[in-house]
Amino acid sequence: MAKHRTSAGLPTRQQILDFIASSNTPAGKREIAKAFGLSAQDKILLKALLKDMTDEGLIDVAPGRAFHKMGGLPKVTVLRITDADGDTTWAVPERWEAEHVPAPRLRVRELRGKRSALGVGDRILARTEEAGNGWIAHPMKTLARGEELMLGVLHEEGGRLWLQGVEKKERRSWPVSDAGGAEVGDLVLAEKTGRPPRITAKVVERLGDPFAPRSFSLIAIHRHGIPNVFSEELLEEAERVARQPLGDGREDLRHLPIVAIDPADARDHDDAVWATPDDDPANEGGWKAIVAIADVSFYVRPGSQLDREARKRGNSVYFPDRVVPMLPEVLSADVCSLKEGVDRAALACHLQVTKSGALKSWRFTRAVVRLAANIAYEDAQAAIDGTLEHPLTETALRPLWDCWHALYAAREKREPLDLDLPERRIVLDEKGRILSVAPRERLDAHKLIEDYMIAANVAAAKALEAKKTPVMYRIHEPPAREKLTALKEYLKTFEVEFALGQVIRPATFNRILDRIGEEDFRPQVMEQVLRTQTQAYYGPENLGHFGLALGSYAHFTSPIRRYADLVVHRALVEAYRLGPGGLTPEEAGSMDRIGESISQLERRAMEAERETIDRYVAAYLAAHVGEVMEARITGVQNFGFFATVEGVGGDGLVAARDLGAEYFHYDEAGKRLVGEHSGEEFTLGQRIELRLVEANPVSGALRFELPDGKGSAGGAQRTGRPGKGAPKRVIQRRGRPGNIRHQGRKR
Repeated sequence: MAKHRTSAGLPTRQQILDFIASSNTPAGKREIAKAFGLSAQDKILLKALLKDMTDEGLIDVAPGRAFHKMGGLPKVTVLRITDADGDTTWAVPERWEAEHVPAPRLRVRELRGKRSALGVGDRILARTEEAGNGWIAHPMKTLARGEELMLGVLHEEGGRLWLQGVEKKERRSWPVSDAGGAEVGDLVLAEKTGRPPRITAKVVERLGDPFAPRSFSLIAIHRHGIPNVFSEELLEEAERVARQPLGDGREDLRHLPIVAIDPADARDHDDAVWATPDDDPANEGGWKAIVAIADVSFYVRPGSQLDREARKRGNSVYFPDRVVPMLPEVLSADVCSLKEGVDRAALACHLQVTKSGALKSWRFTRAVVRLAANIAYEDAQAAIDGTLEHPLTETALRPLWDCWHALYAAREKREPLDLDLPERRIVLDEKGRILSVAPRERLDAHKLIEDYMIAANVAAAKALEAKKTPVMYRIHEPPAREKLTALKEYLKTFEVEFALGQVIRPATFNRILDRIGEEDFRPQVMEQVLRTQTQAYYGPENLGHFGLALGSYAHFTSPIRRYADLVVHRALVEAYRLGPGGLTPEEAGSMDRIGESISQLERRAMEAERETIDRYVAAYLAAHVGEVMEARITGVQNFGFFATVEGVGGDGLVAARDLGAEYFHYDEAGKRLVGEHSGEEFTLGQRIELRLVEANPVSGALRFELPDGKGSAGGAQRTGRPGKGAPKRVIQRRGRPGNIRHQGRKR
């Protein structure tokens, strides 16, 4: 092989990447040193360089100490078979720790004309080859099957132990060959052993009582593989950086009555706000405002252990009983948390707001702040309403509200998407038992903080654009054509017109809801409008934020709990020359991969949080099994419909077989089941009375039936596609729903 030696002796990062990519054999440190003809002294430097490249996310190391490009695959690696249909076999890497990209899927190339002997779950040692936009695996040998961990609950049946999975869709139980000291009723982690058809479960860890409320979040943590323990080494690093002085050159804002307005039980405080009438003649009638955000980038530097762990987690995960933080508590709940009466490092967004609510100018500084107070939303609102005396009402809160009225007016003029959607709040006692489940109250104080955060997020994006610095945008694309077509067909069933030829804006959907007013089918339409929207994500290409009706938008205001915000902070530090901790060239070149990774991690957190809420709701409703309760249909399929208890939540199934002996057509466009003879309908959004027959706290599953017990006759009914002449008018069983407004976290 030709030498790759450079004039300086040590190869560059790019030369190493090129060599690894072109090598036909696994490339370890020895192979790289030989290829570049390095001396003994250069080999010491090479070891340090390879470690730096690994820390920077440029390369990864495979078993056997061979390197490969981060996001790629080793030349030889262990794969696990995921699909084997006889014609094509697919596999994924058994070990995949790249933080920025999902694991690739490889097509397994076996001997031609020979039917695959590989089955799902088999492990192979294979040579990998990148081909076009995909990967091919060439099997070298078959390995012993790996063990897949399952989360479940032990129960006894027929004189032996069985493991029942916690998944809602899991219908099968596995015989237990080794309980590992666990007992009936325990929540356990187990691995599959044996080969089909004699597969059994071996318990590897006992997790405790699955019905204890504090187990519900633990189930989600294990099920989704959410990292929830920090290493001792990393905690030591956190303690060390937490002790560093705030540094010179910070703008001193300690004389201003800056306040943080948060939930009463908040443990971390990312943001604080201040406003006052502007004394600039060029902004007559306007305001000056400061949004001060915890300066996490000062403590969490690129390439550090803290940084790698934060990127691996992507975000904090919030459960009713605990928080799995992105950063260790000494940072997230202490030195990075903006608290009353103590000096804290902040990245300050200085805003000029016109009297019409437009952003006239902005700038960013590193500052030191000392909060005048941490105030709960409810207390701030009560102070403004005059029902609570607060010493900062006139000096801090009133100016904030006056400036916000202008910001809110500008928001209303912009007409972002406005859906009234409930968010459930679980209230626990000191032992973790559920006291109540109810929609969150929506106050002006919530809207105020949300609009200040949106203003700062817009300013951050526009400031970085002006500096020609990479931006990690928060992207929400317009709805896809096929979803709009489906919405049009759906609205036809209510005789509501929707033209596809128009320019679609958020206000377009608001107008639809305005035309519907308080009709009984408003909740159904609102649900379908929500389903029409795309999912927001992170990335470096500016495609706008459709839902907020904004052309440039980034997340800047929550760096304690979101890695995306930390990236934006680093970009601002670099762009404004604010000192250490700025965006590195390597990060700037990896924005696509970072955005994809943290978007996936955000979706994981959302799913885990939603599932845990469902488990708490099921536990709360378990005491009400057998009762008839108000519900609303949230989904309709040909096999039945799903419903949620009004004001509480939790989705449960009413199976089509339990609707009686009548044949029910499935109207896919109208999202409804229609009785062939009676014309009775069950449709999306419909309010209905149902009897709760099962509530399983471990899986979060609910099951309902009609209160008149139609299903008890055995149900010979079937469902199918809509036939001709299916009625179009929705028959509602109940009156109009209450008006529940949506309250999300700070944006």
